[in-house]
Amino acid sequence: MKISIITTTFNSSATVAETFESVLSQTHKDIEYIVVDGASKDNTLDIIKQYEPLFGGKMRWISEKDNGVYDAMNKGLAMVTGDVVGFLNSDDFYYDEHVLGDINREMEGQPLDCVYGDLKFVKADDPTRVVRIWRGSQYRMGGFKRGWHPAHPTFYARRECYERLGVFNTSFPVSADYDLMLRFVEVGKLRNRYIHRYFVRMRVGGESTGSLRNIIRGNLAIMRALRENGYHKSPLIVMRRMMHKIKDAMQGRLLQAHIIKAEK
Repeated sequence: MKISIITTTFNSSATVAETFESVLSQTHKDIEYIVVDGASKDNTLDIIKQYEPLFGGKMRWISEKDNGVYDAMNKGLAMVTGDVVGFLNSDDFYYDEHVLGDINREMEGQPLDCVYGDLKFVKADDPTRVVRIWRGSQYRMGGFKRGWHPAHPTFYARRECYERLGVFNTSFPVSADYDLMLRFVEVGKLRNRYIHRYFVRMRVGGESTGSLRNIIRGNLAIMRALRENGYHKSPLIVMRRMMHKIKDAMQGRLLQAHIIKAEK
């Protein structure tokens, strides 16, 4: 089963090589790797060109101005030819070399449309330091209305689902990934499964996690997504999401404390 991975970049020279190395390390080799660059001004393109031969023809890339990260992701989706599609941010990397292999085993020959898993948030300047843990769980009907949703960097769906249910709604400056997963899982009722394992280490500071302002904007966008998809909006959803984040942050601190203790 061919897995298409999409990475969007913009002035990502500080981290993107680590992202590329992470993809190259995967034991599952039936992939295509699509990189969509937003006309970077640093040496991101030099790094892309440096790594392109290492993928043996499996990397394709473009570099041009876009209208934000979700527009860039849609450009990547228009290029994919694989059976299953996932996204890896240009400052993130896979948890280990077996992630894509485990996704392939779970989905190959199974009546599944999408899978998702767990995520570790790490410090931007020290990815060995865990800031927060995102522990997923199996979807239950009405989960989005209760504040549940998958971590988008762990969300892998069949290409035909995008063809049938649509791509990212770029009118959402943040949280278009939430809107897409809401349309896929809750509204579209895709056959889905939670894989109890870490998929990605994600550096904090992204579009939806980088500041209090963006967190507020993200929650307002989530309320809008629920409303536009026919669900009654409730402030309780935001409160539940924040409680999940607080719980995950506490788990991350406890885990890091155990790691530090073990190193002594």
